[in-house]
Amino acid sequence: MKKRAFLQTAAALAALVTLGQAQAQTAIKFQLDWRFEGPAALFLQPAAKGYFRDAGLNVTIDSGNGSGGTVTRVASGTYDMGFADMAALMEFHANNPDAPNKPVAVMMVYNNTPAAVLALKKSGISKPADLSGRKLGAPVFDAGRKAFPIFEKANNVSNVAWTSMDPPLRETMLVRGDIDAITGFSFTSLLNLEARGVKPEDVVVMPYADFGVKLYGNAIIASPKLIQENPEAIKAFLKAFAKGAKEVMANPTAGIETVKARDGIINVALETRRLQLAINSVVASPDARREGFGQVNPGRLALMASQVSDAYGTKTRINPTAVWNGSFLPTAAELNVLPPAR
Repeated sequence: MKKRAFLQTAAALAALVTLGQAQAQTAIKFQLDWRFEGPAALFLQPAAKGYFRDAGLNVTIDSGNGSGGTVTRVASGTYDMGFADMAALMEFHANNPDAPNKPVAVMMVYNNTPAAVLALKKSGISKPADLSGRKLGAPVFDAGRKAFPIFEKANNVSNVAWTSMDPPLRETMLVRGDIDAITGFSFTSLLNLEARGVKPEDVVVMPYADFGVKLYGNAIIASPKLIQENPEAIKAFLKAFAKGAKEVMANPTAGIETVKARDGIINVALETRRLQLAINSVVASPDARREGFGQVNPGRLALMASQVSDAYGTKTRINPTAVWNGSFLPTAAELNVLPPAR
């Protein structure tokens, strides 16, 4: 009888501890920049493995529909954190100088912008200079299109005519010959072209990062409210994220299973390739290895702020120190997540 009472008491105490742990968890609503595609594994892995939970966080991850929307929703308080293009964050700051809740970047993930110009070899375009006088196409809000003046200046390109379209039509119009080249994320547009029957060897890809445009890409952003009220939650999030991201980069094939768990209809082989392309080109890039994963170079960030101010025609000049806060980053050892150089 005493043994049964003891076991009942122990079970009750265990339940109370579990309940206390659940109640102690900090809820964080997180929005991605885009759909549940390959690169989303970087965030879905730490969630699936329980790393966020073990860090005292109850993280909800939702898909997005573009970096601009993610920045706006974190600013509005709908989301606490998100994943968004640094240029989109800078643009929001400069165009909304009086906004009370401007998000701040707290960890760099895409050390280089994924933006690129893509053309078909049969067009005769093989280098940036060949774009002069040609017809380019992209949605009006495309990051590569908005930053094209920087690419244009760096490579002496001139007299480009733009055609606008919805995102699903971009690669289709290129294949049909309606336009000569497109701007887009390299690892997205290249695979979209393949899906339309184009062989990889027939595509010319000109990544901005390889042609004199050293813009940062996507970063993890946080709301000032969360920064002020619970900075420890941000630190815990970034530490758990780094742990999961390291696993994904070490084994992308396994990491993609977390994406399939969120969206069962994805093409696993395609999204594995997309993830690997993203890792190789913008996450574990030479610039990322030089600067360190998660971090930024102040001089490079300041140059980007000036370039984006000009290219985007923002209402006010961008203040680079207002868009970045690196004080929540994990230790150097915890940020040692990049796979061996290829």
